[in-house]
Amino acid sequence: MSRPGSDSARSVVHLVRHGEVHNPEGILYGRMPGYRLSERGVKQAVTVAETLARHDIVHVVSSPLERAQQTAEPIADAHRLETGTDERLIESDNQFEGYRVSVGNGVLREPRHWWKLRDPFTPSWGEPYTEIARRMLAAVYSAREAAEGSEAVCVSHQLPIWTLRRFLEMRRLWHDPRNRQCSLASVTSLVFRGEMLGEVVYSEPVGRTDPKVTGA
Repeated sequence: MSRPGSDSARSVVHLVRHGEVHNPEGILYGRMPGYRLSERGVKQAVTVAETLARHDIVHVVSSPLERAQQTAEPIADAHRLETGTDERLIESDNQFEGYRVSVGNGVLREPRHWWKLRDPFTPSWGEPYTEIARRMLAAVYSAREAAEGSEAVCVSHQLPIWTLRRFLEMRRLWHDPRNRQCSLASVTSLVFRGEMLGEVVYSEPVGRTDPKVTGA
């Protein structure tokens, strides 16, 4: 049996994506303040908390953005913990923040924005994938250390979680957003033995949602 602090101690870091957000304008809100969970999103957060209630969670940390903090709260409450904040879990930066980016009636109809799309591999319109992966990995290892021999929860956002997963699975970081496996209120669990990642387990406590859904 592994003991906390031993080289073979089993630790788990659960990367939880926040629930649905109230976004009637249908904009890409990114890091903008004031975007809270919708009523459905609040219920999703409770469902995730119930799913994780019997896990040995000793550490809960969240992105500083309100929707993530709201999602983390019932998880922390279920384990009588305080929710910490880790800036490294924040949503990725994006030059289209504040605009509608949907096909047909969004900002991409305007030629002045096309230059931002010149390099989809970095990408040119936002925070580089490599930087996202590095900050997320640092946050995960901090959480693993805090919960060594037990489990931690990190509440973050779709693109940062998916980028880190692709990095850990040694896949190229640029990708088609329509193919992300990171639904609303999903849980991507990183299972460690000591400091070594053993496996990645993905689950959808509230069911699958479209990667392009408004409120994501």
